[in-house]
Amino acid sequence: MATQTRKKKVTGYDKYVDWKIFIFPVVLFFLILFLPTPEGMRDVGTEYSVGPNVVVNNLTRALFDKDSSNAEQWQLLVAEIMEKNLDMGALTRDRFLSRDIAWCRKYNIPVQPANFEKARQFVSTRLDAVQYNQLMEETFELLKEDLQYADLAGKEKAMADKAAWEIKVAIAMAVFVIICFFTECIPLPGVAFCIGLILVFTGVITKQRVAALYWDDAVWFIMGSLMFAAAFVKTEVDKRVCLIMFRKLAVPNVKWITLIFFVIIAPLASFISDHALAAMFLPIGILLYQNSLTDEVPEDPELAKMLMIGIAMACNIGGPGAPSGGARNVIMISYLNDMFGLDIGYFQWVTYCFPFVIVMIPLTWLVLNWRFKPRIRSLAPAMEHLRGEIDRMGGWNRKQIWAIIIFLVMVFGWFTEKSFYNMGIYPIRLGIGTIAVAGAVAYLLTGVVNWRDYQEKVDWGVVWLYAGAIIFGRVLDSTGAAYWAARSAIDLIQPLGINSGLPLMAVSNGLTGILTNLMADGPAAAAVGPIALNMAGLVHPGTTFLPFMAMSTAAASSFAYWLIIGTPPNAIVYASGYLEPRDYLRAGIPMWIIANILLLAMTAGYWAFRGFSGMPMF
Repeated sequence: MATQTRKKKVTGYDKYVDWKIFIFPVVLFFLILFLPTPEGMRDVGTEYSVGPNVVVNNLTRALFDKDSSNAEQWQLLVAEIMEKNLDMGALTRDRFLSRDIAWCRKYNIPVQPANFEKARQFVSTRLDAVQYNQLMEETFELLKEDLQYADLAGKEKAMADKAAWEIKVAIAMAVFVIICFFTECIPLPGVAFCIGLILVFTGVITKQRVAALYWDDAVWFIMGSLMFAAAFVKTEVDKRVCLIMFRKLAVPNVKWITLIFFVIIAPLASFISDHALAAMFLPIGILLYQNSLTDEVPEDPELAKMLMIGIAMACNIGGPGAPSGGARNVIMISYLNDMFGLDIGYFQWVTYCFPFVIVMIPLTWLVLNWRFKPRIRSLAPAMEHLRGEIDRMGGWNRKQIWAIIIFLVMVFGWFTEKSFYNMGIYPIRLGIGTIAVAGAVAYLLTGVVNWRDYQEKVDWGVVWLYAGAIIFGRVLDSTGAAYWAARSAIDLIQPLGINSGLPLMAVSNGLTGILTNLMADGPAAAAVGPIALNMAGLVHPGTTFLPFMAMSTAAASSFAYWLIIGTPPNAIVYASGYLEPRDYLRAGIPMWIIANILLLAMTAGYWAFRGFSGMPMF
């Protein structure tokens, strides 16, 4: 077995800027900025900037016969909670009464306990469900139909113009980033910094806000995960875990080992964090590759790519299986309940959506074996080499024991921190990123690693790359750019006669599947979900189309197969150093097409056969 030295940098890191290609995204960026602003952007800008104030003022007038500027604090609080519920599609009184002080603070609504009690008391005693719902529906119509950019003047028009400018910047930035990622005309971490610079120079967000987003909890998670993977490799715990997983495999062929990855990882990703699973299996994938190389085959890039992409895709396809598979699922369950009063229970969701995961496992595995053709087919020499190394290693040493203990505590923290916070066990919400970094520090404190190990073995470029992705997705969401893109696409299909039934679902799924590659899955579902569900309610009211649209939109928001920044597992495996951006497209494009077709087939077949809670078919 040849001794192999893993490359610490991906290919693109050693390149300089290719100005012959880079000039195209730069020119397109400025061209979009200087083009006339479309009316649709102005309308969305009006809704996002002026809309909240108009809604709050309309509510205080209707409820208290006062402008918002003259309303008492508790009266203003009533209107602000209703406005936020309206923004989330939560139009029922029950949703208002379910809110608490923590919810208000989460959405930056100023609140005092005494005022909150007065607000809640007013809604519970002075407004019945019918009155409340009627007022919310009238206000929703005011926001969506009556509030027009052409009617604005003065300060309100300036606010709408600024919001429309921010949407245009976000769209121009999206074009710039996508071209840079596909062509690698600039080192990818450099693209991440360009994102922040663009947003500050164009006045979309402040330098303080950019700095905060670069250290988002998700970025901490990526960083902490790569640190603990480095500790596993340093202590050789990865070798022990790998052998435990595959020692009983009669034929350690690369095909069967990748299938085991899918069979283990994908179902787990329906119930626990896909981030954590990618971080757990990355060292194992790297180890299998490094120990499979020989003097005859000193490098096999296709094998490395197959193993790394396999880990990421196994994490990605598991998300739709259960509500706990991602925020997108819970978001669509909430939208369906808030808009139409329909509830999908946890187990009910699993019975509808987990079969999608089961079918996707062999399909994705076949795509992987079709798209990547490694020279090395048998990993038996790697397994024998591992056995020999572990035999020479002897029993578990102190550092390995500490590495496992800290890892298990960290995983326990990832799985329980939200539940324990909700139960009052934790006084503050820690976040999975904080726990990951705490684990990395614990490795230092126990002497498992030193800082040089982190300095040399962690791909810091990936950390910054994902930090840029976080900012990119947040801006697409917060400016309304994603909402504008979704609304524009839905408006375009109406004259084509595909604005109902399965064609409408196909468009909605496809649009969601595109957006989720550019931003986090939750915001992608949040951008498309309300539009898709509203159209579903118009064309197929009171039918199974409503819950089916909710579940399919949630599932489509997990189709982040194309880009490194599409999802944390993609970014984590990119840190292995064996992948290039185009490798995601090789597997991701056919997977994306297959997943969309399968989702429609399941809707027309399995879901239609089952129906939904006695509702008529569409």
